[in-house]
Amino acid sequence: MTGEGDTAFFYDEWGRRGPGDRRDLDRAARLAGVLGLPTIPVLTVVGSKGKGTAATYASAWLVAAGCRVVTVTSPGLRRDTDRIRLDGAAISGHDLSGLGRRLRDGARSLPPQEAGYLSPSGLFTLAGLLHARDAGADVIVLEAGMGGASDEVSLVPPTVVAITEVFGEHLGVLGDTPAEIAADKAGVVARLTRAVVSLPQTPDVAAAIEATVAARTGRRVEVVTDAPSAPPGLQRPNALLGCAAARRLLEAIGRPAPAPARTDAVLASVRLPGRVSWHTVPGATLLVDSAVEANGAAAALAEAYRRWDRIDHVLVCLPDHKDLEGVLAALGGLPVTTVRMPDRESLRFTRTRDGLDIAELTPARFAAYGERIVVLGTVYFTGRVLDLVGADTTRLFDA
Repeated sequence: MTGEGDTAFFYDEWGRRGPGDRRDLDRAARLAGVLGLPTIPVLTVVGSKGKGTAATYASAWLVAAGCRVVTVTSPGLRRDTDRIRLDGAAISGHDLSGLGRRLRDGARSLPPQEAGYLSPSGLFTLAGLLHARDAGADVIVLEAGMGGASDEVSLVPPTVVAITEVFGEHLGVLGDTPAEIAADKAGVVARLTRAVVSLPQTPDVAAAIEATVAARTGRRVEVVTDAPSAPPGLQRPNALLGCAAARRLLEAIGRPAPAPARTDAVLASVRLPGRVSWHTVPGATLLVDSAVEANGAAAALAEAYRRWDRIDHVLVCLPDHKDLEGVLAALGGLPVTTVRMPDRESLRFTRTRDGLDIAELTPARFAAYGERIVVLGTVYFTGRVLDLVGADTTRLFDA
């Protein structure tokens, strides 16, 4: 038996993968069949960035409406328990261990692992579905890992799909153009899908999404760009997208929208560590954001300058498949230190071989760069930073 907080099984087959091996969706589907997953309305969030924000605000909106909501995001903010939440609160290590044991026991009935593997993000998705059944959840909010049709979220037909901005991330993996990537992400749509809500996209991406949705729903579902009214401070497009998708889900399942006062209270309580969040260590204040491309970096800088009159230093951690050049250009002449994560086997840092090793980063090291520090990078990196500063990630909003 695994001990409390032990999530070894989630990484077991992935850790044994060989060169060129890919996640095995058929194997994951067989495991889902063995587990007997629930049939609960699902809101799935796909896109290139902002998925976690959209999923969190969708969950908060649904909770405000009186729904019991399980949310699955990827990766965890600080730890694996952050990946699965009930009404905004991370599950316990004990509960995650129990889910891991059930997944492991179910996997024993599968044929031996060959070329493909059960991916960690896929197993956490299945664990979240199990937890939703255990908790008697009314709805599930799923954040896709990398793709859509190529991701394990595609094993669960969504009632509503939310699509954040799609751009040329994972070129050569999900597709050779942004349009091909968009088609993969929109491929999560199923014949049972009732609504698809998207942020504005570039013309080629929008056309690919619309064509994919039309093909998969028999032209029954139209892609809409829509957002409900929001309380002051809720301006970010991904947050609005999440609320719009949640409203569509409530309409689809015949439940009333939340009362305005209740909505305002719950949405105002949302906390998003690692998404333009502020933290302090002795001698320094940090703005931490999971920006991975130029526009995101520019938005983070704009937020910093709303509070500060200067930025002393910027720490950037972007692996090879992220827009390092664009981010550095957006930072202009600010002093920058790049950070590598050599312990993340799936990430490559060939462009920043001379950067700082993540293991060298400490609270004291932050302060050595100055009093006002901006920290940008992949969610794996910002999660480590949140751990270093002791950020509270147990609850993302007040239910």
